[in-house]
Amino acid sequence: MKKLMLTAAAGAMTLMANSAMAEECGTVTMAEMNWASAGAIAHIDKIILENGYGCNVELVTGDTMPTFTSMNEKGQPDVAPELWINAVREPLDKAVAAGDLIIGGEILNEGGVEGFWVPTSLAEKHNIKTVEDALKHPELFPGAEDDSKGAWFTCPTGWNCRITTGNQFRAFGAEEKGFVLVDPGSAAGLDGSIARAFERGQGWLGYYWAPTSILGKYDMTLLDFGVGHDKEHWDSCTVIEDCADPKPNAWVASEVFTVVTDEFAEKAGVAMDYIKGRSWDNHTAGKVLAWMSDNQATNEDGAYFFLENFEDVWTQWVTPEVAEKVKKAL
Repeated sequence: MKKLMLTAAAGAMTLMANSAMAEECGTVTMAEMNWASAGAIAHIDKIILENGYGCNVELVTGDTMPTFTSMNEKGQPDVAPELWINAVREPLDKAVAAGDLIIGGEILNEGGVEGFWVPTSLAEKHNIKTVEDALKHPELFPGAEDDSKGAWFTCPTGWNCRITTGNQFRAFGAEEKGFVLVDPGSAAGLDGSIARAFERGQGWLGYYWAPTSILGKYDMTLLDFGVGHDKEHWDSCTVIEDCADPKPNAWVASEVFTVVTDEFAEKAGVAMDYIKGRSWDNHTAGKVLAWMSDNQATNEDGAYFFLENFEDVWTQWVTPEVAEKVKKAL
């Protein structure tokens, strides 16, 4: 009986401790972006924050521009776990200076790679190294409704790269060179267009980024812009919808950080060290994404796969005590 009483008392103390931590951390809203690496890290964060720090995490659907705008103007959601900040650099800097938003850890510690890609086999066969080289051969890139035109695949609605790709398309005079912009309709549609091109042995030209499972599966070549990155023009035109006079402008290696609201930092201070310190490299992220793709896994499945198979990575993000809590939960 005494042992049972001690066990019950210990259990009660554990519940009280967890309750106190949950109260300190509180309810956290987190954006689950609609691309795989961001979706997976959102679920990784949810599992670690809930089991290691006692937070109550609510995931909400997110996209780069809508999520940033909502965080900046409404203070919701609390966390954008993977924000490609090149697209929102100026307003983000203003929000940080005003104390409304806080930049956390660099979630992709090698940065993200963005640009226009073609199949490597086609690039080698036709000596295509630059965007201008590709634009000389509209016949190599089927996919447009008009068979006489070459297809240049853009991004789905809501993605900031749709704006930049549209401006680059006009900057390179692609329409005059026999191309049309093709809307894939969704992230799945964009991936599917690449998969179909490889299955049929056809060319493909369009926007994509790394780390991704698609670029792990299919051998693609990133095209040279023939120019460097003009930051001033990028900020004032390239990322501005329907810019009047866009010029060719290379992507700079993207900085990919976690961004949180000041309210999150106040109410979930216990978790800020974690948010500031966790990151993974493109190789690790790519392995997780490839597994997810091969197994038709959800973002949550990918999170558990990572936590179960890359313990040497994520245990460096947290204290030993937190790591043990997460391991027990797994």
